[in-house]
Amino acid sequence: MTSPPRATSHVVVLVGRGAYGDPWHDHAGTSDAIAQVLRADGHDVSVRSAFPDALDDVMPDLLVVNAGAGPRTDEDHTRLHDRRDALVRAGTAVLAVHQAANTFGDDPRWAATLGGRWVEGTSWHPEIGQATFAADGAHPVSAGLGTVAAHDERYCDLVVDDAVRVFLRTHVDGREHPIAWTHGERVVYDATGHDPRAYAAPDRRELLRREVAWLLRD
Repeated sequence: MTSPPRATSHVVVLVGRGAYGDPWHDHAGTSDAIAQVLRADGHDVSVRSAFPDALDDVMPDLLVVNAGAGPRTDEDHTRLHDRRDALVRAGTAVLAVHQAANTFGDDPRWAATLGGRWVEGTSWHPEIGQATFAADGAHPVSAGLGTVAAHDERYCDLVVDDAVRVFLRTHVDGREHPIAWTHGERVVYDATGHDPRAYAAPDRRELLRREVAWLLRD
């Protein structure tokens, strides 16, 4: 089990818009779902679009990244990436969800922060539908959770560093695939959460709460 989170934590949810939005993901809807869960738990949550100046004036305890693929080369967003990386180095915790494994391809520091990435031509997913994910009972995020059931995509063949600690997996075509992991003590990546239907599932909301509690533990 994890320690209780700080009483009131400032959370910024960075939403895929503009260069980091796409027509296949409702980033606004899923970000709102995330914010609702965290506000209900007493966190101070602000939701910001992933524009170059999005993080200029904040020093959050937790940065949630919910954004799309975006460009592979883009000097216009260097300001955003430099500020994001500075926050991470200063101790801001990071929760990256779903398509965030495929975002910020114009900044290699992002993949290094996450400890894994969606790789075009390698990573894939079967058709969306009701899915069950197996939780690691020995990991502090998922201890006692058993399984997570939600209407969602199942990402497969993500390219993951050896240094990560996987706590959620899926089985597709007879093979096991990592779905969620911790990287160090201040970063969580979770591939679930394709659209608001996923966050309507009690299991997914409970997992979100656990991830945030682990990241904000004292």
